[in-house]
Amino acid sequence: MKQTAFYQHRRVLVIGLAKSGFAAAKLLHELGAIVTVNDQKSFEENSKAKQLEQEGIRVICGGHPPELLDEPFDFVVKNPGIPYTNPIVKKALEKGLPVVTEVELAYHISEAPFIGITGSNGKTTTTTLIYEMLQAGGKEPLLAGNIGLVACEVAKKAKADQWLVTELSSFQLAGIREFRPHISVLLNIFDAHLDYHGTKEAYAQAKANIFKNQTKEDYAVVNADDELVMQLAENIQAQKILFSTTKVLEHGAYIKDRMVYWNDEKVIAVSDIVLPGKHNLENILAAISAAKLAGVDNEAIHQVLTTFTGVKHRLQYVDTIDGRRFFNDSKATNILATQKALAAFENDAVILLAGGLDRGNEFDALLPYLRNVKAIILFGQTAPKIARIAKQAGIETIEYVDNVEKAVPVAYRLSQPGDVILLSPACASWDQYKTFEQRGDIFINAVHKLK
Repeated sequence: MKQTAFYQHRRVLVIGLAKSGFAAAKLLHELGAIVTVNDQKSFEENSKAKQLEQEGIRVICGGHPPELLDEPFDFVVKNPGIPYTNPIVKKALEKGLPVVTEVELAYHISEAPFIGITGSNGKTTTTTLIYEMLQAGGKEPLLAGNIGLVACEVAKKAKADQWLVTELSSFQLAGIREFRPHISVLLNIFDAHLDYHGTKEAYAQAKANIFKNQTKEDYAVVNADDELVMQLAENIQAQKILFSTTKVLEHGAYIKDRMVYWNDEKVIAVSDIVLPGKHNLENILAAISAAKLAGVDNEAIHQVLTTFTGVKHRLQYVDTIDGRRFFNDSKATNILATQKALAAFENDAVILLAGGLDRGNEFDALLPYLRNVKAIILFGQTAPKIARIAKQAGIETIEYVDNVEKAVPVAYRLSQPGDVILLSPACASWDQYKTFEQRGDIFINAVHKLK
């Protein structure tokens, strides 16, 4: 680890005891900080709180009382999911206390440089692709961040000759102060998480924070086909590296004559790539850019792209049963993700399973993508809204069910051999499920029960 004397004897409040809060509290305690952890759950239902207390860390459970900040803390580490409108966070900011997420701690202690990946869609696929490419190229990368591995835990074991390949959410990026990836990747931006950030402008600015501390010695991989991304990257200090699926570029990653290029080098034929979906070409070009900047050769990149079939819950092929192909795209928690999933099957008859948490969005943008949808099965809070659009699209078969598990046998009953049965909800899962992963796993289990 880097020199960590800064944290010794610092009084730190950690707000939120999920995975990242637990890891941050343990790390800070290890580094000699005086740590107080505060969590919404009661002490009795919080096994992590008991574990931290046994290790000598002060834990306060049962709510987030703002008066806790009457104590003299030096800074606050908050769970990324706790909004800045939470009274205890607002009070910390009013007092002028630094409020960060554990990604900031990871940056401070890591010997390894960071590759940071963000965007509204495609983060996990791109992060995984970069990791796989670096691994194939002998770079010994470490995977971290919003992909499920707490960054500060991974950073503790990082060595200077490795890379920390880190998926970053807008929640994490909103709280950075000094975090500086050597290679940043911004894939795309559209309306998302407005319930957390308040406005699209605030959301976009959180994403753009990935460039905030970069210098001319660093690189920023940006999507030349996304107007807002290009605007946000206009005045950055880092060296801009573009990728595009629609333009031939002088420098960067692009497609010409069904061949993927890096600068003027041919990397791979599009027909040799096994990952389905046009949208995944953007993710692939971004990953190639980051991998090439990290010193990976074309042979290693080619090896990954001819074998990588995707990430679980992201347009994941599940099974073929009686000629029906089932795909799990539970990670499609917004409209754009479902647009891209439907575009991947534009030559197939699709039965779509959709619906979930109502964040106030309308679904009119789905209309042009529903041309090849023969039936739609809806669940969750947004079912009536999506049904309205389905009727406009002329879809005659619209079914309502209680949940994903009940949707699967209905979809099978309505299908014929050759059809694609696609779970791509276009909504977050939290009205019925704890996570999109849980929703996807339930879908997979329901598919397997059809056998």
